[in-house]
Amino acid sequence: MTRRTRLAALKAVLVAALLAFTLFPAFWMLSSAFDARAGAAGQGLLPQEFTLANFEYVLTEGGFDVFLRNSAIVALVTVLASAVLALLASVAVARFRFRFRTAMLLMILIVQMVPLEALVIPLFVQVRDLQLLNTLLGLVIVYVALSLPFGIWMLRGFVAAVPKELEEAAYLDGASWGRMFRSVLLPLVMPGLVATSVFSFITAWNEFIFAMTLLGGATENYTVAIGLKQFFGEHSNDWGSIMAASTIITIPVMVFFVLVQRKLASGLVAGAVKG
Repeated sequence: MTRRTRLAALKAVLVAALLAFTLFPAFWMLSSAFDARAGAAGQGLLPQEFTLANFEYVLTEGGFDVFLRNSAIVALVTVLASAVLALLASVAVARFRFRFRTAMLLMILIVQMVPLEALVIPLFVQVRDLQLLNTLLGLVIVYVALSLPFGIWMLRGFVAAVPKELEEAAYLDGASWGRMFRSVLLPLVMPGLVATSVFSFITAWNEFIFAMTLLGGATENYTVAIGLKQFFGEHSNDWGSIMAASTIITIPVMVFFVLVQRKLASGLVAGAVKG
């Protein structure tokens, strides 16, 4: 029992150390966001002068309210568009047999292996040819394109796992393809759809490289990821505003995860157990 107790205590210490190491950046962000002396010499772990001025400045003079609106629009449209397109495409590749089907699936898999940095210039050229540079629509198109390969590949497994007998039973009961899709197929693949939507949301909300490249000098269309860089100066940084803006950016992601966590958990483990 003594040996077991020591092993349990050692595990507890290691887990506590890992949690402290993982959560300390978030703690420091919150502490600095509410500290009027953030970034100053001698700053402690807890706010020495509690204030909300950093948040007020970020949301007013900092223009972060506009950046939040732009990011919300981009993320919402990206999630909806990628979810619809990925679901329809996954149904096509999982249920229908057509020429070059295997080659298409292979290309989808290959696209996921390509580093995003290698796609910046080709996508920039395409968006430029579409005359959508410096617009939110051009950014949404790029984010949807980045989200589709993962969404199609993941949802394909969910659609293939649905027994065809369920669809045939719906047809025998007089349901049309649309009714069968809404009432039978969609509820069964919803956990996978939520999981892919989380990926699309994170891509659209946190992405920096494509947003900075495609939006350029159109500051009125900046998203939160590139809006944050305005608080970094050439010789000094406004750490209070940086931490306050970072806190504001984190809140929507946390809320989104809380809302979909049950569906997300079931979606990630679906198919792991046969039955």
